[in-house]
Amino acid sequence: MDVKTSLYEAYSSNNRIDPKYYDKFNVKRGLRNPDGSGVMAGVTNICNVHGYVMNEGEKFPDEGKLVFRGYNINDLVSNAVAENRFGYEEIVYLLLAGKLPTSEELNSFRELLDENRELPDGFFEDMILKAPSKNIMNKMSRAMLALYSYDDDPDNTGVKHEVDTAVSVIAKMPIAMVSAYHVKQRYYNRQSMFMHPLVPGQSTAETILSLLRPDRQFTDEEAKLLDIMLMLHAEHGGGNNSTFTCRVLSSSGTDPYAAYSAAIGSLKGPRHGGANHKVLEMQKTVMENVKNWNDEGEVADFLRKILRKEAGDGSGLIYGMGHAVYTYSDPRAVILKANAQKMAIGSEFEAEYHLLESIERLTPELFKEVTGNEKIMCANVDMYSGFVYKMLGIPEDLFTPLFAVSRMAGWCAHRFEECMAGKRIIRPAYKSVSKEKKYVPLSER
Repeated sequence: MDVKTSLYEAYSSNNRIDPKYYDKFNVKRGLRNPDGSGVMAGVTNICNVHGYVMNEGEKFPDEGKLVFRGYNINDLVSNAVAENRFGYEEIVYLLLAGKLPTSEELNSFRELLDENRELPDGFFEDMILKAPSKNIMNKMSRAMLALYSYDDDPDNTGVKHEVDTAVSVIAKMPIAMVSAYHVKQRYYNRQSMFMHPLVPGQSTAETILSLLRPDRQFTDEEAKLLDIMLMLHAEHGGGNNSTFTCRVLSSSGTDPYAAYSAAIGSLKGPRHGGANHKVLEMQKTVMENVKNWNDEGEVADFLRKILRKEAGDGSGLIYGMGHAVYTYSDPRAVILKANAQKMAIGSEFEAEYHLLESIERLTPELFKEVTGNEKIMCANVDMYSGFVYKMLGIPEDLFTPLFAVSRMAGWCAHRFEECMAGKRIIRPAYKSVSKEKKYVPLSER
């Protein structure tokens, strides 16, 4: 047997753990309690993700709430919409500074982001153009690490450097993302590559649409809808995988670029931010196999096939439904659905919107019917996010990268908190179940 084959076989044979050990040693797999709630690993002032109530050790479903620094996401979004202004920059300031900005502070912060948007001289040519990537998330992670090389004092973890770095990467990541996308289009898809100059004074949402589209044209309604998407994805507590990853690396004392790059890598995973691709894939399967989208009986029959693992990817999951924390409702999905409806009704996307509504409405009861599990479930934000991006003409390649662009604000806020309040390297325990062996000399093996 050649050495590579030996390693391949060892991968499968040596990396299995007998499930009995998890019960025997009371291991919280995935840092989850048996009821699905998260193991308490820290405290935070940044965000509260509420979806259930614990009473005398028992978990009870509740309406979902998402609170940034004490402010309900519904209020943050609805006030920005009511005042017909962009709200993402306000949320970034809130997360970093811990308070809502005054009008003067918000304008100054927008100018600060504007000043930091340009990539360093030579960065695009050396770090993006010369090394195209098939995956934009990987390119963004590499770009984040590469920014370390352009920093005169990258390992400085003092307050001023941490804040300056946070503002810089929040401002630059949208540019790195769109640049990486256009380079991918040129190298892998044989499409034209567009490299537009930045337009001073544009919001983050406007900047993305302006750089992304060949003709740079977009409506105010489109930009405001993308802005809502950025607001909803900006932060989601310290326990989600990518934010926890950022905090774990930060607790080691490493530089900010390493911590943020790792968070991007985590978010890429299909069990985390990359889940939106699975949702879109499933929705396409439903649309292709259900002839009459208005026939709820036909829709329900196909959803049953998915749940029975007779259709879809064979997982038995209806992607876009259910969440680790939210039970009765995901506030992000509620807000997104309402805004998606406004744009979809009367357009070519209206029928698709109603189909998604049917999937959302039918799934909980069908899940109970097919599996016998009475778990309370709701639509999560991914149920409608891909649909909104589609209406905005945003390519699927950018669905998860846009999530990362938005979530940079939350990662930065959590790194600040970990660096200031954590004070201990995060180091959970793993129980070894391997037995000691007597060493065998090389000549006797």
